[in-house]
Amino acid sequence: MTLETLSLTPDLYSYLQKISLREPDILQRLREETSTHPLKRMQIAAEQGQFMALLVKLIRAQKILEIGVFTGYSSLSMALALPPTGKLIACDQDPEFTKIAQRYWQAAGVSDRVELHLRPALETLQALLDQGEAESFDLVFIDADKRNYDRYYELSLQLLRSGGLILVDNVLWSGRVIDPEVTDPQTEAIRSFNQKLTTDDRIDLSVLPLADGLTLALKR
Repeated sequence: MTLETLSLTPDLYSYLQKISLREPDILQRLREETSTHPLKRMQIAAEQGQFMALLVKLIRAQKILEIGVFTGYSSLSMALALPPTGKLIACDQDPEFTKIAQRYWQAAGVSDRVELHLRPALETLQALLDQGEAESFDLVFIDADKRNYDRYYELSLQLLRSGGLILVDNVLWSGRVIDPEVTDPQTEAIRSFNQKLTTDDRIDLSVLPLADGLTLALKR
């Protein structure tokens, strides 16, 4: 029994993965390919992808919105957990990153569940609202430019049904959020966002020390 979250040594982290991680071969191949990419740090951890897939199943999600795709590990994790009739709308601006994602969606047999929008995510979110999609999504995953986290969140709340879940990545920001000497715009945006959610009575909140910090916000 402990009153604080246990720190993970490399050996303990390896043990955690050995006893819990059930990574499908297609996800492992994508993770390994992305590990050679210059921006490989942008990919979520395998255990985070598995946790998100579990959440998709727990809330019986049918309709997911992803803001920030990169090479597609998170979207593939969630799409594999969707029922055949499910839909994931993926938002990104980079055609080169998402070419990799599309190749793996196709290989995994879930490309019919994923709809890619290649333009600024804020435009896509507003377009969805304009098309009458408010309160129609079950789950939103936000993992894009940090300075727009608050704007993504506000639009996502409008698109999310009551009882739906917003997941937000990188909220611990490699520990920089608690370093007073770090004042760059991205870090300041995450600090402000985290503080805002602390007192937001529109949601129930939990922040997990999973990977780089994952916020779970349940819309009331």
